[in-house]
Amino acid sequence: MGLGRIILLERIRSLGSIRRAAASIRMSYRRAWELVESMNGQSASPLVVAATGGRGGGGASLTEAGDEAVTIFRRMDLEFMRFAEREGGRLRAFSKG
Repeated sequence: MGLGRIILLERIRSLGSIRRAAASIRMSYRRAWELVESMNGQSASPLVVAATGGRGGGGASLTEAGDEAVTIFRRMDLEFMRFAEREGGRLRAFSKG
């Protein structure tokens, strides 16, 4: 699970559609659908559920597992940034500049 997939999940959550989420990040619908299928297939439970289009329109939303995956990734990302900032300062002590 990388940043690109997390951004796609976040956009699906906020826009309610795989197609709109893909367009918002300049990704083809096909590629977005492939990523969703890949994430769902690799997860113990689906991260995204999609409703078929038609007269009432389709849509997509994150499952509880999808919401949790986004939350965990964002928490890890924040912790990593804090770690990198702290340890990067220690490494700079070894540079000449």
